[in-house]
Amino acid sequence: MPSKIVDIHPHIVSHDTVRYPVTPIGGTQSEWSKERSVTLEQLVAAMDEAGVDNAAIVHSSTTYGYNNDYVVDAVAAYPKRFTGVFSVNITQADAPDRMRYWFSKGMTGMRIFARGSTIKEAWLAIDDAGNFPAWECASELGISVATNVHGTGAGLEQIKSTLKRFPRVRLIVDHLGRPPVEDGPPYNAAKDYFTLAEFPNCYLKLTPSGLNSTIKGKATADSLIPKLVNVFGADHIAWGSNYPASPGTMGDIVAASKLALRTLSDTERSWIFAKTAQQLYPVLQD
Repeated sequence: MPSKIVDIHPHIVSHDTVRYPVTPIGGTQSEWSKERSVTLEQLVAAMDEAGVDNAAIVHSSTTYGYNNDYVVDAVAAYPKRFTGVFSVNITQADAPDRMRYWFSKGMTGMRIFARGSTIKEAWLAIDDAGNFPAWECASELGISVATNVHGTGAGLEQIKSTLKRFPRVRLIVDHLGRPPVEDGPPYNAAKDYFTLAEFPNCYLKLTPSGLNSTIKGKATADSLIPKLVNVFGADHIAWGSNYPASPGTMGDIVAASKLALRTLSDTERSWIFAKTAQQLYPVLQD
């Protein structure tokens, strides 16, 4: 089992709605952030109990829109344990200025919230020419960029186009990109998805929600996880809890994730549970 665990996808929500107003992207707050949210202090306690050492806290767009203040304050409170992943509207002309602002506040990653629990269909194309200034800024700042664009159809082409145009940007595909793997081994239906491995700047985020929504039909974790590692490499896959958006305690999520990765070697698990994350967010290195 891994000696170190780094989580690249937890969320936090404050009880203080005056200091941190609820202004969700799309106007609708996510159900998880209303029903089972956790504060910074609760996240710290949950990580301690579950044995999670560090985290890149992902700003909750479905709670705070593009106001990243709560994560900024969390990182400031625990600078050796956390870094932050901010969000901006990359379609706006001032996106690079906003990115530099949040970066100056100690945030070392960005997430493009293109779709999700409150926005079912993608509302932007990440490879649109109007978004190039934001990608150029990410390249300049050296920050990793996560996106929840699906790794199928138009989304897959957008991801590949962006990876090719901005080779210096480490692009993280949230929730594995939910590839079509219902056919089971050798997963021929996902052959186009696997071509993402041709880009050295492409990384996969392995989350419980992504894995659970992907494992259908003849697909199993015991066959899919080794396939992903064989194609992409363990050094291009990083674990994220999606806690508390995913149900269960942090301990439950960690235990389920370890079980899902049981067929891998200790070295492969160490990359997925920590070392890849430390490449994506160097501030979290030992």
